[in-house]
Amino acid sequence: MSSDGTPDPFANPLAFGQRLQILRQKRGLSRPVLAGLLGKSPDWLKQIENGRMSMPKLPVILRIAELLRVRDLADLTGDQSLSVDLFVGPGHSRLPAVRAAINAFPLAVDRQAPTAAHLQARLARAWAARHQAPNHREVVGELLPDLIRDGQLAVRQAETAADRRAAQACLSEIYSLSQFFVAYQPDSALLWRVAERGMVAAQESEDPHAIGVAAWLTAQAHRDGGPAGFDAADAVTTEAIRYLEPYLPEADDRVLAIAGALQFEAGYTAARRGENGTAWNWWDTAAKTAKKLDAGYYHPITSFSRAIMGAHAVTIAVELRAGGESVRQANKADAVAIPSRPRLARHRIEEARGYQLDGQAETALATLERAHEAAPETIRYNGYARLIVIEETESKNPARRRRAAVLASELGLLAA
Repeated sequence: MSSDGTPDPFANPLAFGQRLQILRQKRGLSRPVLAGLLGKSPDWLKQIENGRMSMPKLPVILRIAELLRVRDLADLTGDQSLSVDLFVGPGHSRLPAVRAAINAFPLAVDRQAPTAAHLQARLARAWAARHQAPNHREVVGELLPDLIRDGQLAVRQAETAADRRAAQACLSEIYSLSQFFVAYQPDSALLWRVAERGMVAAQESEDPHAIGVAAWLTAQAHRDGGPAGFDAADAVTTEAIRYLEPYLPEADDRVLAIAGALQFEAGYTAARRGENGTAWNWWDTAAKTAKKLDAGYYHPITSFSRAIMGAHAVTIAVELRAGGESVRQANKADAVAIPSRPRLARHRIEEARGYQLDGQAETALATLERAHEAAPETIRYNGYARLIVIEETESKNPARRRRAAVLASELGLLAA
């Protein structure tokens, strides 16, 4: 029993149905809503929860786990032999050093802080390295500790209000880079600490671009928590869009791009809610913003650009559970135009989800293999990719099952 009086779904000997009901209620999903998302009837779900029907097969369990954002299959099934982290990847070897730098607040000033211009140059190199590296967390994780310490020092040593605002803008962007590293690792408290500090530093900077980026990442953190966070994600996104609107008529590509990225985020959350019209309307708005950017411009943080809108269309269709539309959008999207290896891998994962929805399991698995070629760390930390691979290891097709097993081994899934 948890401290708030709610039964703990992870305490034995709760049955599968009881665990499912508790987790569903904690996510704020009604029985008809969850049943509809599963393509089942509310009565079917009621019988599962009441124990009048046995536990469904693995593909259905995996879909339930996806919808409820269950971190570990054992939390849902109670079977520790199925212990697999779904939406949290393994802790990276550089996580302790990054965590230590984030948590530390040294007060002694024993050296001169770098200038804001120097920090910006290092940040530009760090973003470029992230986009070019297949193992981008390794690259970023090596750079972050010194960047975090120097960014904090620059804020403390700023002598004028203008210098302090510039330093805060740099520090906010450093926290943005940190959030990319920390995301989907086993330390949610650290993720929120980074997101909140990034937003505070951005507000102190009074820089529209920094504020937009911090809002974009904060909205993602809320949304990735599941349906209970959708309202908070919408509130952050819409407020940030409203804040940026006065700047847009004379904005440079950076500010235009973060506005477009926020517009797409609003559509993304709407798609997660199942709001078809709203989701595509926001995608249209973001596409119009993208057309205002220089043809070759690519935002280094959000990847927002003209080229990314095709990938964003795939994501909207996938989140709306529209398999045929997902495949149609995947065929239209120009993946070659995505210069970032981790973002390309993410797009391949979204394509794979679309193919799986459309019943093209073989193509989905082949697409995940292409994602792995582009950026192994992206697929290793992506819960949706992990779900597809795990499901295909149970395929009735021996060749596909063996193929999935090879990829599962490369991703470190189901390891003892």
